[in-house]
Amino acid sequence: MTDFPKNAEEARTDRDVTREELTETLDALGKKMDVKSRVNDNLDTKVDEVSAKISDKVSEPAAQKFRQGTEVVRANPLPIFAGALALVVTIRLILRKRSTS
Repeated sequence: MTDFPKNAEEARTDRDVTREELTETLDALGKKMDVKSRVNDNLDTKVDEVSAKISDKVSEPAAQKFRQGTEVVRANPLPIFAGALALVVTIRLILRKRSTS
């Protein structure tokens, strides 16, 4: 057991190092568990990529309108996602109904 502290000062140092390591680990776990922030970060990245591609393909007024739309999505993404989910479910139900007919 050579890792065991030999005196009080080594024990304090060991304790402080362990606390720092635990704090770093908890911070990393907290970031991984914060799904909302991760989704927002991913959404921002995707919106920026799409916005850049669209800006290259359309006129400046149309690109400006798209950028305004992306800001609306960033400000309140839940209704947009709910609408997209409803659309996907509706399309899937229609396709399923057609395939059984």
